[in-house]
Amino acid sequence: MKTEINPKETSRAYAFDMWMKSTMPMVTLMKTFDVSHLLKVRKQSGLKFNMLLCWCIGKAASQVEEFYVLPEDGKLFCYDRLAINVIVSNCNGGISWCDIPFSNDLQQFNHDYLELTTKAAKECKNITIDDSMVIGTSAVVQTEFDCIVNQYNGIFNNPFLAWGKYRKGLFKTTLPISFQFHHVQMDGAQAARFLVELQGIIKTINT
Repeated sequence: MKTEINPKETSRAYAFDMWMKSTMPMVTLMKTFDVSHLLKVRKQSGLKFNMLLCWCIGKAASQVEEFYVLPEDGKLFCYDRLAINVIVSNCNGGISWCDIPFSNDLQQFNHDYLELTTKAAKECKNITIDDSMVIGTSAVVQTEFDCIVNQYNGIFNNPFLAWGKYRKGLFKTTLPISFQFHHVQMDGAQAARFLVELQGIIKTINT
C-alpha cells in the first residue's frame, strides 16, 4: 500500500527541505562484498546466484525503515512492502523490467522470481508493482567492474544497486556493488547500515 505522508511529521523533514529540489539529489556508495558463502549456497541448493543476492538485498532493506519511504513529484510517500526490480533479456533481443515482490520466505521469493522473470522474457513486456517501494538492480556480468553509477533522470528516485562479474580469489570471492539512493530517502548513516546488514546476510544466508 502506498500512502502520502507529511514530511514535517517524519525524521526526513530536514532532508526533504534540503534535497527535494536539488538538481542532483542522488548519492552513490560502493562496497566490495565477500560473496564466498553465497556461491557455496548456490552450489549446494541449485538456486540462482542473482536470485539469492536479490533476496539478500530485500532482506537487508527490510531492516532499515528509511527504505519504506520515497520522494515522488515533490511529495513523500510511505509504503508497507518492498519489491526488487531485475532486468531480464527478452525474446526479442532487448530487455524488460520485472518487479519481484519481496518475501522473507526465500522459497516463495525464488518461486516468484522464476515465474515472473520467465514471463517477462517470453512476453517481452515489463512487469511492474505500483503499491510497493521498488529497489532497482542491474547485473552486468559480462565483465568485472569497480563501480557502476546509474543515470539520474528525475523520473525514478528509487534506490538502485548494480554489479558486474564476481572476482574469484585464492581464499575468497568478492563482488563490488554500487548503491545509489535519493538523499531525501536516507542519509549516509542509514545507507552504510544497509550495506553492513547486506554483508551480514550474504555471509549467513541458509536455504
